[in-house]
Amino acid sequence: MARELENLRNIGIIAHIDAGKTTLTERMLFYAGATHRMGEVDKGTTKTDFDEEEQQRGITIYAACITFDWKNVTINLIDTPGHVDFTAEVERSLRVLDGGVVVFSAREGVEAQSETVWRQADKYGVPRIAFINKMDREGANFENVLADIRKRLRANPVPVQIPIGAGPPHVAEAFRGVVDLLSMKMLHFTEKSDGAEILEEEIPAEFLDAAKQARNTLLEQLYDYSNKLMELALEEAEIPVDLLHSVIREATLHQLITPVFCGSALDHIGVQPVLDAVATYLPSPKELPAIIGTNPRHGDQEEERNASPEEPFCGLVFKVEAEKTGDLSYVRVYSGVLEAGTRVYNPGKDKKENVPQLWQVKPGGKGQQVERVEAGDIVGVIGLRHSVTGDTICQNQNPILLETIEFPETVISMAIEPETSTERKKLSEALELMKRQDPTFRAEENEETGQTLISGMGELHLEVIKHRLLRDFKLNVKVHNPRVSYRETVRQRATVVGSCQRQIAGSSTFAEIHLQVEPVTSGQSSVMMQAGDTLPGEYLQPVLEELNARVEGGGLYGYPLTQVQATITAGKVHETDSNEVAFRVAANDAFDRGLQEAGIVLLEPIMRLQISTPDEYLGDIISSLQQKRAIIHATQTRGQDSIIDAEAPLASLFGFAGELRGLSQGRAGCSMEPAAYGPAPDEVLKAFV
Repeated sequence: MARELENLRNIGIIAHIDAGKTTLTERMLFYAGATHRMGEVDKGTTKTDFDEEEQQRGITIYAACITFDWKNVTINLIDTPGHVDFTAEVERSLRVLDGGVVVFSAREGVEAQSETVWRQADKYGVPRIAFINKMDREGANFENVLADIRKRLRANPVPVQIPIGAGPPHVAEAFRGVVDLLSMKMLHFTEKSDGAEILEEEIPAEFLDAAKQARNTLLEQLYDYSNKLMELALEEAEIPVDLLHSVIREATLHQLITPVFCGSALDHIGVQPVLDAVATYLPSPKELPAIIGTNPRHGDQEEERNASPEEPFCGLVFKVEAEKTGDLSYVRVYSGVLEAGTRVYNPGKDKKENVPQLWQVKPGGKGQQVERVEAGDIVGVIGLRHSVTGDTICQNQNPILLETIEFPETVISMAIEPETSTERKKLSEALELMKRQDPTFRAEENEETGQTLISGMGELHLEVIKHRLLRDFKLNVKVHNPRVSYRETVRQRATVVGSCQRQIAGSSTFAEIHLQVEPVTSGQSSVMMQAGDTLPGEYLQPVLEELNARVEGGGLYGYPLTQVQATITAGKVHETDSNEVAFRVAANDAFDRGLQEAGIVLLEPIMRLQISTPDEYLGDIISSLQQKRAIIHATQTRGQDSIIDAEAPLASLFGFAGELRGLSQGRAGCSMEPAAYGPAPDEVLKAFV
């Protein structure tokens, strides 16, 4: 289905959990005419939260991509999760988006996950507009959120609206509308029409001075980006609104500013101006730089593709909805044309793929089948068998390999085992399907114990996985308590000799390997060989294979090795008794000795916490954190709450969410995200010995 590139927008709604992303999305769909009824998060009736788990919990778990029209623009919109356990959904969405709407709560401001998604958007160079939501909440403060964005995100927020009032209806200065600083009119969203009717009114007298001052501040911020604007200001001439739109757009596209809007999505205030801003200020695919990749058939020579249907086709698979009947793969088309019924090439796997059906996803999980899509669009493909998240698909005659999507390592694991042997195969199939869908989910079976270890990004992530196995796949499984995903490294440098001097099948064998094992600062473990090594090639290759396998296979306690370098410094060969098997044995002996002499350091995942609590519970919560080996970096006051920034080992945080609710009578909130790996105390290591 051909679209005018200039009139296409690929955007995402991103924010901290509970900032109101999904409610904003629901209002957008309603005002655009894409739905006839507004869904409510609390009632589980939203169009983008299709999954039963999402509806029950009232949170977004899976990024939902839907297509709708607003005025003369077609919008491919992705509503992303706000919970850190599902940050991979945000990561892969931002990888393929052209613009973003970042939602902040007017009461809480910039929260921990707000910082995470902002960093992710910076990483992919995504231009953004901001929407300060929940202006009707008690404690809402527009100026405080602006200051937060400047200080904590190091951004340049430029308000193009200011609120009229703030807070709930029962307070004297209740929030009741917004002032458009470009037209200098008050926008009133009528309650009778559920906000669909917008009345332009004169700015109330008591807000006029504040509005004039805010407009002057806006113009002063924009002078740096337009000589024409500066000239008109110096001449004290009237400034056309179209010129302001043009300047704001250019500065936004170059990520010099972030236009800021405000409102209350729940109360139907301020949503349509955000849709207008998406169309006016965020880029079309045509305005973005060409996508860069490598040609695997020409020595990985760098190539680029422009967003044009005239160029050879290439696209990136960024999400897979795995089903038994066939996967639905979401593909961002970067160049060329993709037609149903054709074949494409996956250069990363060197596989050809059939493309039987193309679908545009509509609100409510419904779809519209299309015959073709062109550069710049996002489409669902049914029928890809080999391609997973992060894979490139392209023309076989013009191959290109785009940069894949990198995801964080898992930090928490849980053992599950089937109740009966007949369930084992069903469990294996279900886990394979879920791994295709979720790139941050891992599952490995232990053949000796019969248990399967599943790993994810947090307790909630594993809980959702467990519920899917029980609910969707009707599996009877035993679920054990979660456990931490540790890492192993070494304490110091050690030089050792590994040998093999034994009788094997009645024959004498001999091999000797000199190995140096040491810690390194980089995250990847590796095997190296010193120049001038005396080992012949016929023995060197088996030794390298064994050492690489040991580095990848884990340390002395079975956890992945990290930041370890093993260097072959020398080797000895016997004229008659040396063979490949002997050198493999010697390599393993050297590696074991190297780890033991260098000393194992167990590394545990450290989580970054941000806790928001009323002042009266602050002492009890800090006391609880100190018992959990937490390091408290800062406490500050934000509105009526205290904010605690801390770091603590994941191992001590199991069940902390429930404990926090008990300590604060349900009034404190907490977000956490992986910060780093740090050395675990000696008593933790002793438990493994």
